[in-house]
Amino acid sequence: MLRHLAFAVAGLALSAAGASAQDASVDLGAHIATIGGCHDCHTVGYNESAGQVNPDVALMGSPQPFEGPWGTTFAKNIRLAVKDMSEDDFVKFSDTFQTAPPMPWYNVHALTDVEARSLYQYIKSLPGGLGEQAPPMIPPKG
Repeated sequence: MLRHLAFAVAGLALSAAGASAQDASVDLGAHIATIGGCHDCHTVGYNESAGQVNPDVALMGSPQPFEGPWGTTFAKNIRLAVKDMSEDDFVKFSDTFQTAPPMPWYNVHALTDVEARSLYQYIKSLPGGLGEQAPPMIPPKG
Protein backbone atom coordinates (compact mmCIF):
# COMPACT_ATOMS: atom_id res chain seq x y z
CA MET A 1 0.00 0.00 0.00
CA LEU A 2 2.79 2.43 0.93
CA ARG A 3 4.55 1.56 -2.30
CA HIS A 4 1.41 2.41 -4.34
CA LEU A 5 1.12 5.73 -2.50
CA ALA A 6 4.74 6.54 -3.30
CA PHE A 7 4.14 5.83 -6.99
CA ALA A 8 1.00 7.97 -6.97
CA VAL A 9 2.82 10.90 -5.35
CA ALA A 10 5.74 10.55 -7.78
CA GLY A 11 3.29 10.40 -10.69
CA LEU A 12 1.52 13.55 -9.52
CA ALA A 13 4.81 15.36 -9.10
CA LEU A 14 5.95 14.42 -12.60
CA SER A 15 2.53 15.25 -14.00
CA ALA A 16 2.57 18.69 -12.35
CA ALA A 17 6.09 19.38 -13.60
CA GLY A 18 5.11 18.34 -17.11
CA ALA A 19 1.92 20.37 -17.01
CA SER A 20 3.69 23.57 -15.99
CA ALA A 21 6.07 23.21 -18.93
CA GLN A 22 3.10 22.73 -21.27
CA ASP A 23 0.83 25.41 -19.83
CA ALA A 24 2.34 28.32 -21.77
CA SER A 25 0.10 29.09 -24.74
CA VAL A 26 -1.04 31.82 -27.08
CA ASP A 27 -4.56 31.53 -25.64
CA LEU A 28 -3.30 32.06 -22.08
CA GLY A 29 -1.22 35.00 -23.31
CA ALA A 30 -4.28 36.57 -24.95
CA HIS A 31 -6.17 36.15 -21.68
CA ILE A 32 -3.33 37.74 -19.68
CA ALA A 33 -3.12 40.67 -22.12
CA THR A 34 -6.84 41.25 -21.59
CA ILE A 35 -7.12 40.86 -17.82
CA GLY A 36 -3.74 42.54 -17.29
CA GLY A 37 -4.98 45.66 -19.05
CA CYS A 38 -2.31 45.60 -21.78
CA HIS A 39 -4.84 46.46 -24.50
CA ASP A 40 -6.28 49.34 -22.46
CA CYS A 41 -3.32 51.53 -23.43
CA HIS A 42 -1.29 49.60 -26.01
CA THR A 43 -4.10 48.79 -28.51
CA VAL A 44 -5.70 51.66 -30.42
CA GLY A 45 -9.50 51.43 -30.44
CA TYR A 46 -9.77 48.83 -27.68
CA ASN A 47 -11.64 51.02 -25.21
CA GLU A 48 -13.79 52.66 -27.87
CA SER A 49 -14.93 49.23 -29.11
CA ALA A 50 -15.91 48.02 -25.62
CA GLY A 51 -12.99 45.63 -25.39
CA GLN A 52 -12.89 44.20 -28.90
CA VAL A 53 -9.34 43.35 -29.93
CA ASN A 54 -8.36 43.94 -33.55
CA PRO A 55 -5.43 41.52 -33.84
CA ASP A 56 -3.95 43.50 -36.75
CA VAL A 57 -3.26 46.50 -34.47
CA ALA A 58 -3.17 44.80 -31.06
CA LEU A 59 -0.31 45.97 -28.82
CA MET A 60 1.15 48.37 -31.43
CA GLY A 61 1.05 51.27 -28.98
CA SER A 62 -0.90 54.49 -29.14
CA PRO A 63 -0.32 58.16 -29.97
CA GLN A 64 -2.72 59.08 -27.11
CA PRO A 65 -0.61 61.03 -24.58
CA PHE A 66 -0.52 60.40 -20.83
CA GLU A 67 0.38 63.57 -18.96
CA GLY A 68 1.48 63.90 -15.36
CA PRO A 69 4.24 65.23 -13.15
CA TRP A 70 6.63 62.87 -14.99
CA GLY A 71 5.94 64.67 -18.29
CA THR A 72 4.12 63.15 -21.25
CA THR A 73 4.41 59.49 -22.16
CA PHE A 74 2.89 57.30 -24.84
CA ALA A 75 1.97 53.62 -24.73
CA LYS A 76 4.87 51.80 -26.38
CA ASN A 77 4.58 49.44 -29.30
CA ILE A 78 5.05 46.12 -27.49
CA ARG A 79 5.53 44.24 -30.76
CA LEU A 80 8.62 46.33 -31.52
CA ALA A 81 9.83 46.05 -27.93
CA VAL A 82 9.96 42.24 -28.13
CA LYS A 83 10.78 41.73 -31.82
CA ASP A 84 14.42 40.78 -31.20
CA MET A 85 13.87 38.97 -27.89
CA SER A 86 13.83 35.23 -27.42
CA GLU A 87 11.20 33.79 -25.11
CA ASP A 88 13.82 33.40 -22.37
CA ASP A 89 14.95 37.02 -22.91
CA PHE A 90 11.34 38.17 -22.52
CA VAL A 91 10.89 36.23 -19.26
CA LYS A 92 13.98 37.96 -17.84
CA PHE A 93 12.83 41.33 -19.22
CA SER A 94 9.35 40.91 -17.68
CA ASP A 95 10.99 40.38 -14.28
CA THR A 96 13.34 43.35 -14.44
CA PHE A 97 12.25 46.24 -16.69
CA GLN A 98 11.12 49.60 -15.37
CA THR A 99 9.54 52.44 -17.29
CA ALA A 100 7.77 55.76 -16.87
CA PRO A 101 4.21 56.17 -15.57
CA PRO A 102 1.46 55.35 -16.05
CA MET A 103 2.75 51.89 -17.07
CA PRO A 104 2.47 49.60 -14.01
CA TRP A 105 5.71 47.69 -14.72
CA TYR A 106 5.68 46.30 -11.16
CA ASN A 107 2.53 44.34 -12.06
CA VAL A 108 4.38 42.71 -14.97
CA HIS A 109 7.07 41.64 -12.50
CA ALA A 110 4.37 39.55 -10.76
CA LEU A 111 3.85 37.31 -13.81
CA THR A 112 4.90 33.70 -13.39
CA ASP A 113 7.31 32.29 -15.96
CA VAL A 114 4.43 30.42 -17.64
CA GLU A 115 2.38 33.63 -17.81
CA ALA A 116 5.32 35.62 -19.22
CA ARG A 117 6.02 32.90 -21.79
CA SER A 118 2.35 32.87 -22.76
CA LEU A 119 2.25 36.65 -23.14
CA TYR A 120 5.37 36.49 -25.32
CA GLN A 121 3.82 33.76 -27.50
CA TYR A 122 0.65 35.83 -27.88
CA ILE A 123 2.56 38.98 -28.87
CA LYS A 124 4.63 37.03 -31.40
CA SER A 125 1.50 35.39 -32.86
CA LEU A 126 -0.23 38.67 -33.74
CA PRO A 127 -0.77 39.37 -37.45
CA GLY A 128 -0.40 42.72 -39.15
CA GLY A 129 3.32 43.41 -38.95
CA LEU A 130 5.26 45.37 -36.35
CA GLY A 131 3.84 48.89 -36.67
CA GLU A 132 5.52 52.17 -35.83
CA GLN A 133 7.49 53.29 -32.79
CA ALA A 134 5.56 55.32 -30.20
CA PRO A 135 6.46 59.01 -29.86
CA PRO A 136 9.28 59.70 -27.39
CA MET A 137 8.63 60.84 -23.83
CA ILE A 138 8.28 64.60 -23.38
CA PRO A 139 9.88 65.94 -20.15
CA PRO A 140 7.73 67.89 -17.69
CA LYS A 141 7.23 71.58 -18.33
CA GLY A 142 9.08 74.10 -16.20
